[in-house]
Amino acid sequence: MLVHSLWDQEDIYGNIALFKALKAQQADTSNIYLVIGPWFHHQQRLDGSAIGEIRFGSDTSEYFRKHLLRPFFDHFLKDDAPPLGLTQVTAFETGTNRWEQLSTWPSGCSSGCSIQTQKLYLQNGGKLRLRGALDANSRGGAAADFDSYVSDPAKPVPFIPRPIHVGGEDGAKSWQTWLVSDQRDVASRTDVLSFSTPALTEALKISGEPVANIIASSTGSDGDFVVKLIDVYPDENGREPRMGGYQLMVSADILRGRYRDSFSNPKPIPKDQKQTFRFALPTTNHVFLPGHRIMVQVQSSWFPLYDRNPQSYVDNIFFAKPGDYQKATIKIFDGGSSASFVDLPLVSAAK
Repeated sequence: MLVHSLWDQEDIYGNIALFKALKAQQADTSNIYLVIGPWFHHQQRLDGSAIGEIRFGSDTSEYFRKHLLRPFFDHFLKDDAPPLGLTQVTAFETGTNRWEQLSTWPSGCSSGCSIQTQKLYLQNGGKLRLRGALDANSRGGAAADFDSYVSDPAKPVPFIPRPIHVGGEDGAKSWQTWLVSDQRDVASRTDVLSFSTPALTEALKISGEPVANIIASSTGSDGDFVVKLIDVYPDENGREPRMGGYQLMVSADILRGRYRDSFSNPKPIPKDQKQTFRFALPTTNHVFLPGHRIMVQVQSSWFPLYDRNPQSYVDNIFFAKPGDYQKATIKIFDGGSSASFVDLPLVSAAK
């Protein structure tokens, strides 16, 4: 049994990668079980009714221990054990806050639906557009086809609001829950670009790995690209007013620009030339509810979670000199045929 946590601050890729590898290598996968829960690292052994400010309406960890883990151990470790009765995949669906029994992963739902990749386009002026319907103003003409920001290594974007505690109880708590921290704190910065859809009129579900496809240029010869897929709560949020406008990070990751083509063969970014930075984001199983908005944020630092990029190419960043750290103007292309996008693993109901 592989137990994956959707907001695992220690290892958000390992169990999903192992599940893929085992399925690819074994003809018989009937003894492989995957559980996907709404937890931080090892939270399945603790209280699982919430993570940070995000509440699930029940103790998801207790459900896991009683209804998934114990039957699994009983079946395989006890004599004369009853049949297991588990599907190969049991996944918690965030947003709706319910457990799903699935035959494989990703599958979207138990039966009668499919996953189709849909492009979520970044559009000029901070807009997002799904299913390839580009704004008319983005098809050439007078409108600019990019938005830009200045990334300054001396003023990096923090991964959680300052002050950042690294020790003691406060440090442990902030580290455990940082992946669900409210992103409004960075949305107001001039070195972070935010793109958003209008409020949704119907629920939209994604299952699997979103893939960032950022088309960008830089005045520097190296640089980082952080892409965050965010669920923006309505400004007024009924029974939980403190959650009004909350920006919940559903999936996010970073790519160091020098590795855009190969992790084994890094190379500088050509200055002021469009480049494609494509990378997968962590697995998610989430429903964006009606009234919520989908947001994508793009930035070039995530400090001190990741070290500062000098933004001028050096062979070994650990030996970078103070003079190597330079400001860079980053252009994110979001218009016409060069619009950046995120591939969403969108779940479609059976027709």
